[in-house]
Amino acid sequence: MQPLIDNARTFGQRPEEFAKLAEGQSPQVLFITCSDSRVVPALITGARPGELFELRTAGNIVPPYASEHPTSEAATIEYAVEVLGVRDIVVCGHSHCGAVGALVRGDDLTAVPAVRDWLASATPRPSGKPEDPEVAEGVQSHVLTQLLRLRSYPCVERKLAGGELSLHAWYYEVHTGTVRTHRPQTDGFEVL
Repeated sequence: MQPLIDNARTFGQRPEEFAKLAEGQSPQVLFITCSDSRVVPALITGARPGELFELRTAGNIVPPYASEHPTSEAATIEYAVEVLGVRDIVVCGHSHCGAVGALVRGDDLTAVPAVRDWLASATPRPSGKPEDPEVAEGVQSHVLTQLLRLRSYPCVERKLAGGELSLHAWYYEVHTGTVRTHRPQTDGFEVL
């Protein structure tokens, strides 16, 4: 913890770099990814403060849209699309994902009931090989499922129909730093 505290103490000693951020934000991309500490969107993309609007959830899950019981995730998506006017949404899964791995393997999650219920209610079980520690196939199919979920959000559906929004499926390899994107033409994930 101490290195983090030390950095936080010196972080604000460059006010000229941050003064412009007080004027507001205008990110072009909503980046939806896992809460995993090895996945750092700004590091992966090279984004500076104000350039990415982030939504991080266990397993980069986009819950089904429900207007009668809105979720924090739905509110974040709606705000990014309707208020901030993002032009792109990236759903980025990653190798060695504990959440997707648990789903693929059918792990017993009774010791972590909130995690169990989140995974059970928010996503169908992805395909994949239970013995694969990277869970590449499982994560990639899971990311595509989340893109389909996004399409069910009224604000996303409307902006897609108007050509004002694009969706992207990414797969980040934590062990190599490689980022792959889904290519609909080949239905495969290829290096960016």
